[in-house]
Amino acid sequence: METCSMRTQRALAALVVTGCASALAAADAPAPARQAQLAHWLRDDCGACHGMTLRGGLGPPLTPAGLAGKPPDGLAATVLYGRPGTAMPPWQPFMTQDEARWLIDRLQAGQPPAVTPQGN
Repeated sequence: METCSMRTQRALAALVVTGCASALAAADAPAPARQAQLAHWLRDDCGACHGMTLRGGLGPPLTPAGLAGKPPDGLAATVLYGRPGTAMPPWQPFMTQDEARWLIDRLQAGQPPAVTPQGN
């Protein structure tokens, strides 16, 4: 039989684990200037094939529904190494694994990074 104390300890442990996971995820986020550059590429370069609203075009949709059930590591590999025989180019020369995962996490969550105006 579980006591109130045991439930409290388990709940506190879950909060600590959740807080640590959130802190790690935030630590992996690129710097704001880099986020802006990645968002620009997503809109202009990815949008050219995946649609300006990312709902599909030559390439499949990059919406949460379109990416549902797809493993983030597999999606990161597609971003970084492209898809031979298709129009999907490799982005590894331009971004890191962590940056690709950051973009994918945002897309799967339905929170693509916003493009901010670039200063001249």
